[in-house]
Amino acid sequence: MNRSTIIYKFPIVMPKKATTTLVLKAPKTESSNRTIYLPNAVVEELRQVKAQQAECKRLMGDEYRDYDLVVAQLNGRPYEIRIIDKAFNKLITENNFRPVVFHSLRHSSTSLKLKLSRGNIKAVQGDTGHAEARMVTDTYAHGFDADRKLIAHEMDTGFFAKVGAASTVEEVDADMLSKLKALIQSRPELVSDLLKGTEKDGGAGAGNT
Repeated sequence: MNRSTIIYKFPIVMPKKATTTLVLKAPKTESSNRTIYLPNAVVEELRQVKAQQAECKRLMGDEYRDYDLVVAQLNGRPYEIRIIDKAFNKLITENNFRPVVFHSLRHSSTSLKLKLSRGNIKAVQGDTGHAEARMVTDTYAHGFDADRKLIAHEMDTGFFAKVGAASTVEEVDADMLSKLKALIQSRPELVSDLLKGTEKDGGAGAGNT
């Protein structure tokens, strides 16, 4: 089957006013048929939805339309896009969220998974269903901007700062060595006195042993 394949046509509720028909279509691509590993929090939410559906079936009896949908209205029918958009916009308004479209949740989820997996493209690709890993990197590369800035900062503080510090130490050592050479040349007797002091320390130490 391809994306244009219609698996099922849902019955029209109001035939006289309806101009369109809700349909269940085949997945977009072959990679859309995939196994999804869900967090326990999502699994628990789905269990609650399933329990709510069972209760609605019990209360409504024959009035409930069971199409075996994971997410459905209280009467079992599928959600139309306008109903989803209306509920989503209400959620945004009530919580003063940044206005985005419903599909943005997919982008947010993918970006978060990339960060949590430390950029494991193949693992995230398995969830998104993208046919090629390049599609993930091309679409969500902007999500790594913050990490790239952090890397640049760490290069400054963890690498270049140390390199600069090492260079400073080397410059100081070279300057001290130059001054020491000049002092020895001007006062060679200091070397003799220094050696004599070392011999005395060594002799004292041997005597005490």
